[in-house]
Amino acid sequence: MVIASPAVRGTSPVRWLPLPVVLVAVFVTTLDFFIANVAIPAIRADLAAGPAATQLVFGGYGLAYAAGLIVSGRLGDLYGPRRVFLIGLALFTLASLAAGTAPGILALIVARVVQGSAAALLAPQVLTLIGALYPGAHRARAFGWYGTATGLAGVSGQVVGGLLMAADLGGLGWRAVFLINLPIGAVALVMARSVLPEIPRDRHGRTLDLPGAVLVAAGLVAIVLPLVQGPELGWPAWTWLLLGLAVPLLAAFVARQRALAQPLLDLRVFGEPGFALGLVAVALLFGGSAGLSFVLAIHLQDGLGLGPLAAGMVFTALNAGFFVASLRRGRPVAGALAVVAGLAALHQVLPTGSPYLVAGALGLAGAGMGMLMAPLISTVLAGVPRERSGAAAGVLGTVQETGGVLGGTLTGTVFLAAAGHGTPDWTSGARTALLVLVVFAVVVSVVVVRLKAVSSTAVEVK
Repeated sequence: MVIASPAVRGTSPVRWLPLPVVLVAVFVTTLDFFIANVAIPAIRADLAAGPAATQLVFGGYGLAYAAGLIVSGRLGDLYGPRRVFLIGLALFTLASLAAGTAPGILALIVARVVQGSAAALLAPQVLTLIGALYPGAHRARAFGWYGTATGLAGVSGQVVGGLLMAADLGGLGWRAVFLINLPIGAVALVMARSVLPEIPRDRHGRTLDLPGAVLVAAGLVAIVLPLVQGPELGWPAWTWLLLGLAVPLLAAFVARQRALAQPLLDLRVFGEPGFALGLVAVALLFGGSAGLSFVLAIHLQDGLGLGPLAAGMVFTALNAGFFVASLRRGRPVAGALAVVAGLAALHQVLPTGSPYLVAGALGLAGAGMGMLMAPLISTVLAGVPRERSGAAAGVLGTVQETGGVLGGTLTGTVFLAAAGHGTPDWTSGARTALLVLVVFAVVVSVVVVRLKAVSSTAVEVK
């Protein structure tokens, strides 16, 4: 059964039925990017894998996800967001089964790449569906909940992973981190088939630009793969070669899109009020979140001597702050400043070695993220016309993912370099890395203030 579009049902509560279904899917796929971090040591020991291979368990997911988002946005335009969403969700669930039952490290890496590709298939469709189903003020509210779900997933990986590892469900160990997706994915798939409506689309004259798809995927791989593998391998020559190739590949992609009547990516989306500027803030916010997770995952366990579960409990403060503050929408500037204050406080309390003071600072930073995430994403997407929603969704997802990789890599590199070799000083390394994150947060604050002025001007013009 497929219900009629909720957008035409007036004030009926039925209009909101599709929202929790798509948000569960986006929560799980976003969580899966972060949750594998906690399981890496156990995977390395169980599968006798080297550092570079286990790094691909984490990086392979992000690599496939980032490379596929723009193409997936176009596929949604061509074949309908409902159909592509269902295919992506089914493939993600099957890939989770393959990851959880992988007999060796190579099989696990392949399963993670398929997981990332599946997540890329469904992610842009979520934003397209929200934009199409919820008009006017309801659209901003729905995008707000999307921002909350995405942000909460981003800060929950350490906690959820730690709990699953500690619980050791059925003696599964690290495999539970992936197999937990099976019941969630199955239920979401059944619900999605029932409540997601078909979205009318005009396919007349539309085609998939395959050369453009190859160019953008190759360009993104040339950026993300070296950043994932470079720090672990000591930055061999091929990593720099790939980074250099990314520039002409992406330049050729842009030139091709400008020349086509039916491009893979409608570049006019960057001219929408606040869109390009908002992407800067999104990239820095997700990059800061990824960097913070990496730094604290090591500092809490190797620096303070906490176990995975105890470290996860400290991270709970970040989650709690985020969730509570996300219920109070409409305060992006205050949220951005709270992130700055929380990270600065964390920089000051780390030398005390007190998990309680660390948790307090994380709670403040999490509250800032909670106030900021939803209105930021809503502002970035709210002004995009429906006919460009697929392009906007693909670009936003790509920026989130690539920003996370770039921010995590930069922060991690600074952290490890400042900690030193031999007997690392994890506290010194973490404090130095936090200075980078504070700079990120300050820039986000400036951009958010500017976005508020841009949004006000756009409203006045209308």
